[in-house]
Amino acid sequence: MRSSPKRLPALLVGTALIASVLGIGTMASAADTHSGTPAVVAAATHSGHTMAASTRAASEDADADGYIPAVPQVTGVTPSDRTPPPAYHHEFQAGCSVTHTAPDDPIVYPGQFGRSHDHTFMGNTTTNAASTTASLSGKSTTCKAPADASAYWMPSLYKGDQKILPTGPQVIYYKAGVTDYTSVRPFPKGLRFVVGDPMQSAEQFRAHKGFVEGWECGDSFFNTDIPASCPSRPDVQLNLRMQAPSCWDGKYLDTPDHKSHMAYPVVKPGTNDNMCPTSHPVALPMIEFKMAWPVNGDMSQVRLASGRGYSFHYDFFNAWEDRTLKAMVDHCIVGGLQCDTRGFDLYRPERGTVLNADHRLP
Repeated sequence: MRSSPKRLPALLVGTALIASVLGIGTMASAADTHSGTPAVVAAATHSGHTMAASTRAASEDADADGYIPAVPQVTGVTPSDRTPPPAYHHEFQAGCSVTHTAPDDPIVYPGQFGRSHDHTFMGNTTTNAASTTASLSGKSTTCKAPADASAYWMPSLYKGDQKILPTGPQVIYYKAGVTDYTSVRPFPKGLRFVVGDPMQSAEQFRAHKGFVEGWECGDSFFNTDIPASCPSRPDVQLNLRMQAPSCWDGKYLDTPDHKSHMAYPVVKPGTNDNMCPTSHPVALPMIEFKMAWPVNGDMSQVRLASGRGYSFHYDFFNAWEDRTLKAMVDHCIVGGLQCDTRGFDLYRPERGTVLNADHRLP
């Protein structure tokens, strides 16, 4: 049941109790990462960011309760436990370059410019604190496919006081997170979520369901924190891979904690198969960030705007043009292929390509 904004104190108390049960930390004060000035926090934290009064546009969250209903909602779906014909790959890539950096977060702090720690944005060139589904849709993008106007962002990386930005297109995978890759459907327009938690400990980061290989450079892998040093070679960069939840409740494009409407797949009892839980029965593409920062050598001064390496997290706000996203999902994920940014599988050339040479749908 959706909570009324008039009952905000009760909502906050309930959130704090839930956080306590789940082991999610709450705090009475926090440091503003931009000014260094203590910011008093009167409520539980969500996704490692202090909970703040919603200032979403009326079209996004009219009653400011943090819930944005999907229109239409997806109902009557049962999680698929089917095992389809084997397909080692079922994915495509979205190559998106950095656009800008800013202390904004349109998901956690909508409308509040400068409220967040610094983020590095990719994809949509217009993303800022006031971004909405409508403002992002159809805008320019640094993703190779012009139809991908989605916003992708993560905490900025620093070496001392120097901001280090990834160079060139970054690999953002769209994969099947469930065994029945044929059940995956496109993201609904306007879906958004946060992956990870900047307040998590090193142990929590390592145990996170989206943890893939952790921080790595050279021959050093599976690090929960940024390595103290990396080989000083031109071919060595700092890398990180992290996967997002891929099961949706079918009801909301966003929820107050920016996570509850999404869930990671679960293991089908008695098998090694993955399927969506009954609470989140709709299988969507699994986003995986594969980021690379051009930094090596002495890494002792390398940090994130959100803190230590294990505070890494990222955000996704879907603004794909619907027809193009569906074509890529159907051909590459549902079709069991290993596609590039155009929907072409080098090992299955006979299956064709989705997008033309300009990365547009014919």
